[in-house]
Amino acid sequence: MKVGEIEVGRIGLGTNRLTRTPANVEFVRAAVDAGVRLIDTAHLYTHGESEETVGEAISPFPPNVVVASKGGFGGPGRGRPEVLRADLEESLRRLRTDSIYLYYLHRVDPETPIEESLGAIKEFQDRGVVKHVGISQVGIEQIERARRVLPIVAVQNEYNLTERRSDDVIDYCAGEGLVFVPFFPLRGDGGVKLSQIARVHRATRRQITLAWLLHRSPVMLPIPGTLSLEHLKENLAAEKIRLNDAEVEALR
Repeated sequence: MKVGEIEVGRIGLGTNRLTRTPANVEFVRAAVDAGVRLIDTAHLYTHGESEETVGEAISPFPPNVVVASKGGFGGPGRGRPEVLRADLEESLRRLRTDSIYLYYLHRVDPETPIEESLGAIKEFQDRGVVKHVGISQVGIEQIERARRVLPIVAVQNEYNLTERRSDDVIDYCAGEGLVFVPFFPLRGDGGVKLSQIARVHRATRRQITLAWLLHRSPVMLPIPGTLSLEHLKENLAAEKIRLNDAEVEALR
């Protein structure tokens, strides 16, 4: 599938626990070597160490890898234009780059209209500093308001076996050609059915959960987080698992 102009695999890497250690720097490099083509980070993750680790590991970024970051999270007022500008500038420094391919408004600020928050990000896009824009934890009405300010290519909401309140958003994204990035994709409980299906496919429960997500919609791009190269390769292998209709229904 494509994120903007870049073709990526359907499973990316979440980095919300990534701290800046030599081992983690090597892990990010190994993840790219293993085939990861979307790395998701954010201004707030591990107090900035996540972005710093990604920057140290792979800057300048390979042209076939999407590095996505986010700003404007932390409570009322964090979506003010001046806050977002500061977040974005700091993310650029940490990532050791002069441009970010995909940048999300991390949360809609209850005190700031979404149009004002995105207007600040649009300033960076107009300057060529941000290539593409996404938004996170939103409903359809907010997505449509956002798209009146600037083009949106990705929506990142929580979605997994238990948390399914974004079903309508997923279908909207599929109809509009937007990438849907579920965060916390491995949370939730598939119960005994998940274990049974995993045994049939000689796969892990984690792999079946990811396969179920991929089956849910062609625009789905999960970003499971891990600090283990073994688990990362296991996650990527889930893309090859094909569930039948009965298995999907059993997990529904």
